[in-house]
Amino acid sequence: MNIFRIFGGRRRNFALTRIVSFSFGLLMASGMALVLFMSVKANFENTFSLLNDKAILTIQSMERQVRGHLDQVEDAAVALKQLFDDGKIKPEPSDQTLADLSAAVAANGRLSVIVIRDLRGNRFGIFKAENGKIWPFKEAADVPGRAPDSLPRLEPSSRPVWGQLVTHPTGVYANVTVPLLSDGETVGYLTAATSLASIGEAVKALDEGPDTTTFVVTSEGQVLVHSDQHLLITGAAPATAPPASLEEFGDPVLSGVATGQRYPTFQRAADLGIEVLGVEAAAQEFIVMRVPVTGYSPEPWIIGQYFRATSVSREIQRVSGSALVGVAAIIIGVLIAVWLGRRVARPLRLLAAQSEHVGRLALDEVTPLPRSRVKEVDQVALAFNAMVIGLKAMNTYVPRSLFRKLMRIGLEQAALAREAELSILFTDIMGFTSLSESLTASETAAMLNEHFAILVAAVEEEGGTVDKFIGDGMMAFWGAPDAREDHALAAARTAQKIGQAIMEQNRQRREKGLVPVRVRVGLHSGPVVVGNVGAQDRWNYTIVGDAVNVCERLQSLGREFAGTEDVIVLLSNATVRQLPEGACVERVGNQQLRGRSGDVEVWKLDLHGPVLAARPAKGASAAE
Repeated sequence: MNIFRIFGGRRRNFALTRIVSFSFGLLMASGMALVLFMSVKANFENTFSLLNDKAILTIQSMERQVRGHLDQVEDAAVALKQLFDDGKIKPEPSDQTLADLSAAVAANGRLSVIVIRDLRGNRFGIFKAENGKIWPFKEAADVPGRAPDSLPRLEPSSRPVWGQLVTHPTGVYANVTVPLLSDGETVGYLTAATSLASIGEAVKALDEGPDTTTFVVTSEGQVLVHSDQHLLITGAAPATAPPASLEEFGDPVLSGVATGQRYPTFQRAADLGIEVLGVEAAAQEFIVMRVPVTGYSPEPWIIGQYFRATSVSREIQRVSGSALVGVAAIIIGVLIAVWLGRRVARPLRLLAAQSEHVGRLALDEVTPLPRSRVKEVDQVALAFNAMVIGLKAMNTYVPRSLFRKLMRIGLEQAALAREAELSILFTDIMGFTSLSESLTASETAAMLNEHFAILVAAVEEEGGTVDKFIGDGMMAFWGAPDAREDHALAAARTAQKIGQAIMEQNRQRREKGLVPVRVRVGLHSGPVVVGNVGAQDRWNYTIVGDAVNVCERLQSLGREFAGTEDVIVLLSNATVRQLPEGACVERVGNQQLRGRSGDVEVWKLDLHGPVLAARPAKGASAAE
């Protein structure tokens, strides 16, 4: 008796084609969606990272320009003070003193005015006009109509003090004052000043074009410098020339800064004290970047730049457009998957099993899919096999061990540029040019491949990362992407293994009558920047920093100590300090490395001694 027939029902079955279509379509959609999500996410992060970099570089360049300009004025004042205090220049309006001051003003392009005042209020000095002409002047304290001097309160031991901006018929001047001493007592004051016009020229030089504006304002809202004095970016003309208050000048963007909204995506710039705001003005949106500069007036100056927000939105639209293309690709991919599923009526167990190997990057375990008489299934098999071949080819250029480490730690976090202490190894073949002259191109390549195979095997055996091959040399490092405390020991063990392997290889080469391959090795430990370096479509996971240069110089220094040895390994003291007691090292002494001002303490590694004992690193390490 059929129970379904009794209750008027029937068993419901599903066609295999529908199951395959749904499963295959869902798999492709989820996979492509995940890739799309990661790609779009990475593109957005890269875009805002570049925008952060632009904000930081732009504002820091402006700050350096302004500070460099004003620091030269302060340095000139301090230098002249020393000459007065030492009695080399007299604080009196003699022809010689005026000549000395004229020479100082002429030699310093930042100086506009030098004023010497005595305690009675008499003053003299040098004024440089905008055309470069220099004028001496003298004024007695009792000149009718002369405005009283407004000097900061200075003690004999006072450092240079920047005063309020001084407005004069010839311009507006930022000024710094120092006391002049005789036998420890104040006998007068020296004031060095620079015109806002000269500061403005320095700031305007950083204006990137008609879509950007650079500015300097005081914290009290006075516009000191503005790169668009004739026509604002909004299309209107300023009401007056600076210096002027924000209201008088009439720049709606600067006036709207007080109500601007901070951009949370510029957090890295904010961490460096750079404020990035969104301001609406004249029916447009602008991005304002600014930072306070202190130490050159009683109140801080604020320097910055603003530009149309459309320059940023264009980048966002470009990324969004790629996301839409990706969504369209997902839809097309799902439709194709459903279409293929309707044509496929056989189990896909083999495909799923082989795909699992690919997902684990176990490409050596992948078995090529067999050809099929069904056209669609045959196409899938061919495509899958081609994909595996492509992945294997990619692994020829991207070390599988490095990729697995990055994936295990987290690709985004591990590849993010950061500072870390690593141990670095450089190698180079001594006399490679003469060695290769007697070889054909194929013989040279074969020799190098055999040589690098020895080096790479030793590096990977100790959990290191091969950074790059440089001609006949190699660069590798330990301690990244995954951290380990014994990176110096691992690097030293690698150098020992390389040395012993090269010496064994040379023994065999000599038996065959071949020229031995002699190698220099340098080891150094120190702080570097490690992570992704490059352009948006061309990244390298690498290290940069002074420690890399030191290691390369150590390798080059090996030519002075190699003698007749097949392998010479030189270590810096920074690496030796991290090796266990009893390490087979010999002190070479302090050496001058090319391109460095100080000496570096150098050691030589004994390759004939026992291999250094390894110790497990705490936590996750590359040795795992």
